[in-house]
Amino acid sequence: MKLLLCKTLWGHTGSLEQAAQLAVDAGFGGIEAPVPIDAPGVEHFAQVLQTHGLVWIQEICTAGSYVPRRHATISEHLRDFESQLHRGLDISARFANIMGGCDAWEIDDSVRFFSEAQNIAERIGVTCSFETHRGRSFFTPWNTVKILDRLPGLKVTCDFSHWTVVCERLMDSEWEATVRVAQQAHHIHGRVGYDQGPQVPHPGAPEYAAALASHQRCWEAVWDSQNGRGYTQVTMTPEFGPDGYLHTLPFTGAPIADLWDLNCWIGATERRHFERFSTASPSASVA
Repeated sequence: MKLLLCKTLWGHTGSLEQAAQLAVDAGFGGIEAPVPIDAPGVEHFAQVLQTHGLVWIQEICTAGSYVPRRHATISEHLRDFESQLHRGLDISARFANIMGGCDAWEIDDSVRFFSEAQNIAERIGVTCSFETHRGRSFFTPWNTVKILDRLPGLKVTCDFSHWTVVCERLMDSEWEATVRVAQQAHHIHGRVGYDQGPQVPHPGAPEYAAALASHQRCWEAVWDSQNGRGYTQVTMTPEFGPDGYLHTLPFTGAPIADLWDLNCWIGATERRHFERFSTASPSASVA
């Protein structure tokens, strides 16, 4: 089993070419980002990925941005999902990561959405993985478990940092739910949250060592499951980001850290972490 790290474009302010070169220089093997909005953008994106030898993970948000439109219907979410999947076909994503559904829905509504989304993805021929994200159907571990128990074939992107702030505790304290969700995990978003926020100021700071260790334990649960399910390659996107996630100084709004430095740090740290995991798992190996 090998580890593939991907660079998020969330918070990247330079050109696509610069992002690709940063990814390559850091030893990352892919880019995670939404499909460009027009045909020339799609063509350019595909060309840059090919030039730099990078894979693409398509990012999709249904019925809005990271937080969905509160009263969007299931049908609206599904139409948005299908439309974005079709627009990404010319770039050939490794898979799509979906922020889907709505936290206000009943469990039955979420099950219907994910079931129909699965059918759409299978018809179009794109592998899809649905993210644990605030504002969405997978906003708590318990809702997620209830839904997955009814949809055992659904793939999940585990971003445990969202759950730490929703639940106000680290997720290795909810080990049964964490391991259950890991059984269907396909992808990891490598951000470290803490009990009062989705993103620590710096994952290497000693005051957040317990938060980092907790997330690493949860990521190992995912890798254990993926290893047992026969994955030959696992993916992680270090995803420290802006937009209220990155801590800033009062009055000036100056960021207290550089986003790419944070993501490079967590990428390098998790590469070493995966090496240790691989040493303990005979069938795993490091990219």
